[in-house]
Amino acid sequence: MRFGILGPLRVGGGESTVTAGRDRIVLAMLLLRAGRLVPVDELVDAVWEDRPPATARAQLQTCVSRLRRRFTELELAPDLIVTDPAGYGVRAGTTDLDAEVFTRTVEAARTAVAAGRQAEASERFRAALALWRGPALGGISSRSVRRRAQTLDEQRLTALEECVDVELRLGQAAELIEELTESVDQHPLRERLRGQLMLALSSVGRQADALAVYRAGRQFYADELGIEPGAALQALHQRVLAGDLALTGPEERSFTPVRALPRAISDFIGRQETLARLVKEIEEDDARIQLVDGMAGSGKTTLAVHVATALGDRYPDAHLFIDLHGHSEREPLPATAALAVLLRQLGVPGDRIPADSDERAALWRSQLSGRRAIVVLDNAGSAAQVEPLLPSGRDTLTLITSRRRLAGLDGGKPSSLAVLDPDEAVELLGRVVGADRVAAEPEAAAEVTARCGYLPLAIRLAGARLAHRARWRVRDLADRLGSGRDTLTELSAGERSVGQAFALSYAQLDPDQQRMFRLLALHPGGFFDDRVTAAVVDLPLPDAQDLLDSLVDAHLVDEPEPGRFRFHDLMREYARQLVETVETGAQRTAATVRLLDHHLHVAHAIASRMEPVASRAVLVLPEPPRADLVLASVPDGVGWFDANRAALPALVRLAAAGGQLERCWQLARTSWYYLFMHGHLDELVDIHTVALRAAEQLGDAGAIATVQNYLSSGYFRLGRFPEAIELMEVALRLRQQLGDRRGEATVRRNLAVAYGANWQLARAMTHSAAALALVSAGDQPAEVVAMLNNQAFLLIAWGRYPESRLVSRRQLRLAREIGDMNSLCNALGHLGAVRARLGDYPGARRFLRLALQFKRRQVNRFGEGEVLNELGTIERILGRPEAAAMLHREALAAVTKSGDRITACMSRNLLARALLDQGDVASAVDLHRRVLADAIRLGARHEQAHALDGIARCLRDTDPGGARSHWFRALALLRQIESPDQHEVERLLTELG
Repeated sequence: MRFGILGPLRVGGGESTVTAGRDRIVLAMLLLRAGRLVPVDELVDAVWEDRPPATARAQLQTCVSRLRRRFTELELAPDLIVTDPAGYGVRAGTTDLDAEVFTRTVEAARTAVAAGRQAEASERFRAALALWRGPALGGISSRSVRRRAQTLDEQRLTALEECVDVELRLGQAAELIEELTESVDQHPLRERLRGQLMLALSSVGRQADALAVYRAGRQFYADELGIEPGAALQALHQRVLAGDLALTGPEERSFTPVRALPRAISDFIGRQETLARLVKEIEEDDARIQLVDGMAGSGKTTLAVHVATALGDRYPDAHLFIDLHGHSEREPLPATAALAVLLRQLGVPGDRIPADSDERAALWRSQLSGRRAIVVLDNAGSAAQVEPLLPSGRDTLTLITSRRRLAGLDGGKPSSLAVLDPDEAVELLGRVVGADRVAAEPEAAAEVTARCGYLPLAIRLAGARLAHRARWRVRDLADRLGSGRDTLTELSAGERSVGQAFALSYAQLDPDQQRMFRLLALHPGGFFDDRVTAAVVDLPLPDAQDLLDSLVDAHLVDEPEPGRFRFHDLMREYARQLVETVETGAQRTAATVRLLDHHLHVAHAIASRMEPVASRAVLVLPEPPRADLVLASVPDGVGWFDANRAALPALVRLAAAGGQLERCWQLARTSWYYLFMHGHLDELVDIHTVALRAAEQLGDAGAIATVQNYLSSGYFRLGRFPEAIELMEVALRLRQQLGDRRGEATVRRNLAVAYGANWQLARAMTHSAAALALVSAGDQPAEVVAMLNNQAFLLIAWGRYPESRLVSRRQLRLAREIGDMNSLCNALGHLGAVRARLGDYPGARRFLRLALQFKRRQVNRFGEGEVLNELGTIERILGRPEAAAMLHREALAAVTKSGDRITACMSRNLLARALLDQGDVASAVDLHRRVLADAIRLGARHEQAHALDGIARCLRDTDPGGARSHWFRALALLRQIESPDQHEVERLLTELG
């Protein structure tokens, strides 16, 4: 074994140890929780107790470094000590730690006892006891270490008592007398050991000595505790007096059953799976300490009582229950007072309960010894409150409930309760108010439970209000909860309320925790991370992380995914009430500004790496107030936007509502590229509309023009070209009034694309040429590349392929020079498209496949769809319609994700052409007709024309008249928009005759 704690601390096998006092404490704490992380705060408390220095964390790191060096000296791997943001730990194998070997060997002995293999049980018990070299971790005086070490010492004594029972049955009384005499002298309060010594002495005919042992114990109890011996010891004394010399083993103890559990409520809903899991763990895995934690009102006590009731037959001797008042209007119940209550439940008279806390705990464990009992410790406030109450015997099941995660409790198996799922919540409401009443209004019932956040307490209180108002409909309650009233006030019945339950949890926090809880309510909803938290409360990141973890442990904040935090809806409402009443207006404003600044600067830093070069200089921000938090967030890249997507619109609105108008439009601007490229177009339009109003309130013409430009991009991608053009025309006039040539060039460049997409090609080319004339390749190469990109696109649409090729080559060259991968990729796509239209299919595919690789690497769904459509068209022209259809389907999936409805119509038209070439006329004509309907709705004339052309191709062999009619309609549209595709339709009409 590498580590020994069953006696003085040993490391590396043999007699080696660690000598530095603080290092010994740290290692002892880690070994007491081997295989698990020990929080830094617990280690600090163990080393410095009530007076930690300001440098405690740094000194702790030094201790760990010294321990790792000592491990190396002892030929142990230094990485056996694990470092984690949450704390430190020791990795120990199954045979590395003597305490673990002891526990497994004792369990094997108990299994042998249960199977009737007494000799094997004795052998295994003795092997386990032989591992002990003295009191656990002797020589280390830290209170935290001693408290946990005493638990180990108690386990040793319990194992010894069980071993003695076995060996007495095996007739080994004479051999046990010396050991038992020494043990009784060392532990005079343990009545079980004293009784075993009396039994051993009687078994070898030494009744007088047995009676003397009893008298000595009785005198000790009277002198030290002022009590009489327990009933079991008194009964044994009577047997000795009666001359019952046939004692060959311990008599089975009998107990009067104790039933102190509260009534299990009948409307127990939604926890059946958790109940079944806990019962299975207890029955099959021998899990003797179960920790049930969860937020206020989640049903912890109800679950614990139902578990205890379900397992009652397995533990017939005692069912005990105590409310520890860890979170209540009363002070938490001290362990000594709790022990007195529990002892009285077991029938111990008050005058037999010792005043000393250690003696009281010893009596508690002695009374439970041999009993098959369930103990429910409800509403625990901390591990320290619970630890003295934990039984040591294997026959007792302990169920602990708490609003906090009791991470410092050894041996406990935790279960955290979530809220109910929607169906369970409605079922619970039905149990409270009547199933028929709920079934008559299912939508209203679902709304009520959603407004309650699916929290059992809230649902019960809401249901109680409804149950006592026979004239109310379920809809009436739903409307009251959703009408802007104080929801927490509505969720009350009599003296019980959700707000009161939350207040009890909040009251347990220290001032720093309370401040963080309040200020986090300023976050407008959704998820947040530790960096957002640090920004809002203006603390160093490690300090904020520690406080945030403490709120999670207290179930005031949820952590549904690692590093992703949120409030329960009702808890957020409670926190918002507090922040409005406790914080001053200036404090709220300052925290809100910190929240907005963090998101603004992180979004700007990440977007600057993602956007095309020509867009990056549009917005210039000052240095971020918390550069450390920005630097910590930037590596997340696009994942940061994914994680904060739901929060961004709410933050933009928060800025607008709070008068932070400049931050409002700037935050919208920094979010633009992510929303645009990932197809979140409705959100793009939404937040830029809010941003435009903010810019207009500021009266900042430059900001107005900027927001209009980016708002128009959303309308453009949605196919709403006239609205996009109208916005950009206004932005163009503003740039001209400001004399902003660079801004004017940007707007004209985008206007060119919008007019081109609306098939107003002459206007498009006018704006494109004007934009190019406003910029210089020498001073503004990125802008020139962007202009060339749009010009190449327009020339392809107009059928001017040689000119487009020249422009694309220039674009490619400049893009390579300035390292603009977006524009380089676009140039490759344009060159591939031009080659395809000029009949160079091998060359076209080479360029297009290279472009496709870049587009996919950039996660540019729209660009990916464009290139796939080009490749699919080539495959169809080359007589491979099956391959073409596959590519067009991929293209459709990509552009659908991008949100571009017009290009989605194009993809479907091209797919229908491929289906037709495969001979599937019915599917092709059906798809073309559906595209036609969508294109008409969108006002997409070019795709209307292509759908009509496709329908005509499907009809020409079976319905020439119908084909001619569709081609004439297509031709009229193509001429109207000056599309070069009109010449192909003219040729087809001529062929049809």
